[in-house]
Amino acid sequence: MAANMGQTAPDDDWLGKVDEPILEPDLAIVDPHHHLWLRNGYTYMMPELAVDLASGHNVVATVFAECHSMYRQEGLEAERSLGETEFVRGQAAMSAGGQFGDTRACDVMFGNVDLTLGAGVKPLFERHMEASGGRFHGVRYSTGWDGDERINNVVPAAGMLIDDRVRAAAAVLAEMNLSLDSWLYHPQLDDVGALADALPDLRIILNHVGSPILGGPYRGKSDEVFADWRGRIENVAQRPNVFIKLGALPIRMPGFAGDRSLPPGGEEVANAWRPWIETCIEAFGPSRSMFESNFPVQKRWCSYQVCWNAFKRLAADASASEKADLFAGAAARAYNMSV
Repeated sequence: MAANMGQTAPDDDWLGKVDEPILEPDLAIVDPHHHLWLRNGYTYMMPELAVDLASGHNVVATVFAECHSMYRQEGLEAERSLGETEFVRGQAAMSAGGQFGDTRACDVMFGNVDLTLGAGVKPLFERHMEASGGRFHGVRYSTGWDGDERINNVVPAAGMLIDDRVRAAAAVLAEMNLSLDSWLYHPQLDDVGALADALPDLRIILNHVGSPILGGPYRGKSDEVFADWRGRIENVAQRPNVFIKLGALPIRMPGFAGDRSLPPGGEEVANAWRPWIETCIEAFGPSRSMFESNFPVQKRWCSYQVCWNAFKRLAADASASEKADLFAGAAARAYNMSV
């Protein structure tokens, strides 16, 4: 679920084998989670994003998600992520020039700041805000950790989200009207609830439906994982200051017996994701739920066109106002954007 291209880059020729009519082409979309980078020889920056944005959906604005891109190579460790913020400002300026379409790409961003710096982190937040030209609207703190060695841990210990230093830094985020994106694994979801209780004025955006672990020690236990995940999701959703992002789930599990020569279409993606996403929408409500592309990570498995068609299939029975929230309104509120 993390921002990691892994061993393979997207195959545009393979993805191009499925070309679908765009569902509800006028529906306004804010894509609240995508990356830009040069990684492992694969380039995904404004020109490449623009091609995906032009695939037919009405994406009016996007939110850049931190991904350790273009960090400074020198200087204090805590300040090196300023390079990513400066990079995003440049990519947004390219978009604003109008030569890559009408979408306000990288309209806002959430960056990476070391929250273990505690309450003294405010000056660093201010430097990111200045470096971004006003686009820096929040921070992501990734704390994925599991006790089984088969799971990739991104922090050295459990409970980092509720560490006293992190809570002090998160309180500064709330004071400055900035948001906190949280990426962790589903057994850790209670930490999100605890932080939300401690800081009720902080807008927390839970990434990737709470990242249910379906591999390693959990492989072959999808029903047990779903039941555990669902209970935790319903518990977290009781906090009105927590939003959730809907996406970044597996489409074809290892036991998939269908035709792998073609990429999945929107109907297949929607069917694979339906139980997870419908549970989240039911728990959080459309006003705190937002569809996300997670590109270019998700692009390894389906096209941008198919991804948003799948979301529109999942929201087919929603009212017009509910769709407005799911596709744009919730993201705009979470990130303090204008749409």
